Amino acid sequence: MASVTIRLNSIGEVKEFNRIAATVPGDVDLHSGRYCVDAKSIMGIFALNLARELTVDSPTLSEEELHKKFAAFLAD
Repeated sequence: MASVTIRLNSIGEVKEFNRIAATVPGDVDLHSGRYCVDAKSIMGIFALNLARELTVDSPTLSEEELHKKFAAFLAD
């Protein structure tokens, strides 16, 4: 399972992240602390603490593919 760390700084970024996540075949999970939601669920994303860094996990994509798909949101 591959994972990357991201930040979502605005509502627009959340919408764009969700749109991209919806194009991934299979599961995409978003973690904030001990909470985990489906990254394809915009309501789930808004339930997380977006002030913190988030971790994106996908069993169907490699880490390189995750970096490419979510490059605009990668945490420094």
